[in-house]
Amino acid sequence: MTRTLEWNVHLDLSEENGTTKAEAVLDTGSEKLMGHGVARCNPQDVDVPTIGDELAASRAMKDVAGQLMRAADREMEAVGAGPTKGPLGKPYAWPDAAG
Repeated sequence: MTRTLEWNVHLDLSEENGTTKAEAVLDTGSEKLMGHGVARCNPQDVDVPTIGDELAASRAMKDVAGQLMRAADREMEAVGAGPTKGPLGKPYAWPDAAG
């Protein structure tokens, strides 16, 4: 089965007084996840706005990624997949037929 989807990410950045804020919105078509990120320029550092943009944007997208992973974890658990036991187990797996 072939399946093709397109998810869109919208990223807004704003900077004021050495603080850059980012808001990332992932639109899957059926839900939207919103993440936030902030970067602050140390007063002793040279102010390079691009660095603040990159840090704030990456933190906002990391926030969205964490939300997406938690949603996937909940959905896997709901269908019987979940963390395996033991230090050498895979992080997630379908239950064994015997187990």
